[in-house]
Amino acid sequence: MINLPIEFENRMKSLLGDEFEDYIKALAEPPVKGFRVNTDKISLEEFEKINIFGSEKIPYVENGFYLEYEKVGNHPYHHAGMIYVQEPAAMAPAECLPINPDWKILDMCAAPGGKSTQLKNKLSKNGVLVSNEIISSRCKILAGNIERLGLKNTVTTCMDTARLAKTFPKTFDMIMVDAPCSGEGMFRKEEIALSEWSAENVEKCAVRQAEILENAVCCLKDGGYIVYATCTFSLEENEMQIDDFLQKHPDFEIIPVSEKVQKNTADGIFFDGCKCKNMNFARRCYPHKTKGEGQFMAVLHNKNEAYPDFVSAKKKEKTDKIVTDFLDDTLNDYSMDDLQIYNGNPVFFTSDFEITKGTAFSCGVTIGEIKKNYIQPHHQFFMAMGKSFKRQINLSSDSAEIKKYLHGEEISADIENGWAAVLVDGCTVGGVKVVNGVAKNHYPKGLRTVF
Repeated sequence: MINLPIEFENRMKSLLGDEFEDYIKALAEPPVKGFRVNTDKISLEEFEKINIFGSEKIPYVENGFYLEYEKVGNHPYHHAGMIYVQEPAAMAPAECLPINPDWKILDMCAAPGGKSTQLKNKLSKNGVLVSNEIISSRCKILAGNIERLGLKNTVTTCMDTARLAKTFPKTFDMIMVDAPCSGEGMFRKEEIALSEWSAENVEKCAVRQAEILENAVCCLKDGGYIVYATCTFSLEENEMQIDDFLQKHPDFEIIPVSEKVQKNTADGIFFDGCKCKNMNFARRCYPHKTKGEGQFMAVLHNKNEAYPDFVSAKKKEKTDKIVTDFLDDTLNDYSMDDLQIYNGNPVFFTSDFEITKGTAFSCGVTIGEIKKNYIQPHHQFFMAMGKSFKRQINLSSDSAEIKKYLHGEEISADIENGWAAVLVDGCTVGGVKVVNGVAKNHYPKGLRTVF
């Protein structure tokens, strides 16, 4: 049984009334786990043919399932980026709104990347995702997850939200604000959230959340949407935050979430002094009502008339012939229009969204590092572009070869010399350099595993 702070218990009794005992009983149950299929790498239909991780679907996430598998992080499918493990309720905010596949989306507080990667799966090759994380160590984790899933047209930034507001004024069609919070919804899943809880911390979080929302407004286009989310229950961080925001910004309105999310969540709470007449449009996940942990979400719409993007002519740095020679030898096809140079490295990135030099932690798909007379390919290049490789080694998930590869060992390869992509059941897991029938391992040391 979880020992809750008395003050928190009293607050939850006030919020839940007769449901409080059901909530307490739910906290005694094991946390619920889930995963999403990365549809940028494999279709849902194809994955379901090989799915071994759990077949029960999450009702509000088309490509989401409840996880029933231990040590999923060691499985080759996880290494290949076919799936992303994520708490089920945390998937709900990205499902609140129908996403236009050509949108430009900003995830302001993105690490470790669950909502970012979920949103990216909804975008086309013309859409762009910018994922930001203020803490550099967490930004590396974020970039690593985007790399593992082989996502294209993504940018990761490492800055505070005030700098984001100055860097990207009126840029995005949608902004996800998964705001840092007191974490009340994570008490049965994360002990640290429980140990660090206090009413004072709730108030501090509310102040920070208001600041982040103000900066989000600066980044949003007219007619755009902000999805505000927390994993906490407090009124101060949720409905009170939304109510205060709407009073300050009469050009915004709260709108209903998608029907599938609405059906599986509880209404937002009208509190004493609440001025918003539609606070029931906000949604809450409780562990005794929704199969998952705690979550709050609300969709805020800018009512101003939307205007078309102005696309300026982009100046491109000249691409070294070493790069094009490498790509010609390695890939079956690629677009020269998407070939850019960012911070000195060749990358694949859409040509109509300009990222100023030095702004991004990573930008697009890094092809590799230009050496004196050759290209040293990056792991991200293999993961995102592997299906376009001329040379491929396709292994089964239960083969001895995939275990050797993920362990960092050489494997045999009956293909011509050169850089090759290693695939597991059709999805790229990494790369090798083939020399005379031997595939020299280039799987990053920090990712290797022991079976």
